[in-house]
Amino acid sequence: MNPLVLRYRRWKRQLRDLAGYVHLDPNANRIVRKTNFTDCQKPVLLLYGFFSTRRVFEVLEHRLRRDGYCVWSIHLGGAMDRFNTYGIDVLARKVREKVERMYTRFPGMGPLTIIGHSKGGLIGSYYVKRLGGDQRVRSLITLGTPHRGSRLAYLGCATLGWFSRSMWQLTPVSPFLKELRTGAFPCGVRLVSLYSRDDGVTPWPSAMVDMEGQANVFNLEVPGVGHGELLTRRAVYEVIRRELALGYGEPAPVLRMLPQPASAS
Repeated sequence: MNPLVLRYRRWKRQLRDLAGYVHLDPNANRIVRKTNFTDCQKPVLLLYGFFSTRRVFEVLEHRLRRDGYCVWSIHLGGAMDRFNTYGIDVLARKVREKVERMYTRFPGMGPLTIIGHSKGGLIGSYYVKRLGGDQRVRSLITLGTPHRGSRLAYLGCATLGWFSRSMWQLTPVSPFLKELRTGAFPCGVRLVSLYSRDDGVTPWPSAMVDMEGQANVFNLEVPGVGHGELLTRRAVYEVIRRELALGYGEPAPVLRMLPQPASAS
């Protein structure tokens, strides 16, 4: 097929995924608090991605709550007090402050699991690896997270980079990501990166993490899923549920089609 046609189709898919991912609702970070933290043995913190809001987690939150997890999220602020445009390291420090405040207020809470979508996974990774989050966190599950940067971030730098430092942090040549990848991931925390080759925002292999010599780090492919669909597809949730169970030392549910661990190369 003509290379220009292939390139056009790839960019069309990326723009479609991006359009479906961005939420512009000014009230999208206003949520009803439903979690009882006084009896919270399996807390799960949800971190959303760039130019998004907590509203993207509606389906995932409902499923997790139904399955007995104490679900919560953090308003990450940003442009117009929403949309998650601040630097990854800045937001990771905000996560640390909120987490410590929660454990001070509810000391009986169990070990934490973080699920981060897109940029949210990098916020969680920085918190765990650079800010002592491994003392609180049992597992980190990332969904479509550009651990190696995303070429789409270059477009963001050209349009949004003047007010969003995180756009520069998300590029494939980012010194920030290079530094974050330096050194082993804390051995006491299970890190799982879920990715799809059909993700137009974080195209393969951008979401791959280095597993070499790290028995607690995994890459799992979920085929045929777009960037936003990582939060809503039933098949993806079954994988998330399995990884949560493994992280909490519970019997893992049997998947109808178990994703194959992928090489980091």
